[in-house]
Amino acid sequence: MEKEKPFRSGFISIIGRPNVGKSTLLNAFLGEKLSIVSPKPQTTRNVVRGIKTGEDYQIIFLDTPGMHRAKGMLNEFMVSEALNAIKDTDGVLYMVEAGSPPVADDRFIMGHLKVVNCPVILAINKIDLVKKHELLPLIKEYSELFPFKEIVPVSALTGDGLDELLRVLKGILPEGPMYFPEDLLTDQPERFIVSEVIREKVFLFTREEIPYSVAVHVESFKEDKDRNLVVIGAVITVERPSQKAIIIGKGGSMLKKIGTAAREDIERFLGCRVYLELFVRVEKNWTKNRRLLKEFGYR
Repeated sequence: MEKEKPFRSGFISIIGRPNVGKSTLLNAFLGEKLSIVSPKPQTTRNVVRGIKTGEDYQIIFLDTPGMHRAKGMLNEFMVSEALNAIKDTDGVLYMVEAGSPPVADDRFIMGHLKVVNCPVILAINKIDLVKKHELLPLIKEYSELFPFKEIVPVSALTGDGLDELLRVLKGILPEGPMYFPEDLLTDQPERFIVSEVIREKVFLFTREEIPYSVAVHVESFKEDKDRNLVVIGAVITVERPSQKAIIIGKGGSMLKKIGTAAREDIERFLGCRVYLELFVRVEKNWTKNRRLLKEFGYR
């Protein structure tokens, strides 16, 4: 009689420099868009937890903000979030970019990894953008800098290598319970996901300088089960009147564009109709104000 496989479970932090594809990887593993994604760096600000459950395992992924040598209160918060996420986890998945040799920020990250007491897996992402022979020197260079348990080349965008990466990650999990129901994708509050979706649309549609000065706060979230409708009111906060004008756009056109795209994603996530009302306000230099940072969830 074949012995039943033990159930394995645990927490794995996904870390790396900004814009290496951490959120894209999490979304690919879950088969759902949970972490927001944009071509601009530092899109992720808070740790986002995503849950992947299989027949004999459950992985709770911690998608972290991009790690870098921070300047400014908001950036310091983001790096602190990432550093806290690698404490007391069962494994660390460190992501780098194919075609990009280690830079100062990578050495900064690996310096912090030297004190963790769990296996560290290196995922070299975006292999769809390079030739295979370019990977070997990169693998050698990283393996000389840190004793990774395994190195796995992947493409979070195309899915290449993800099955192998999942096999490796399952292998480092300890035996343990199912922490969450098997159909749950995240333990994040719905309000948090909604605010992140709205912020993603600001990243995608506005000028270069705007996204980094934006915070989104969901002020109201009312369910009308009889009508299968959720009515949401959210405030987009910026630092200057000129930024407010850009987000609103001529005749409200940009705000409408942001709202429409956000509503469509929120409806897919919640599985019901959504009425979304957006407001824009100015809070001068909020990214340098500890009270406002705390109020917006950057504690």
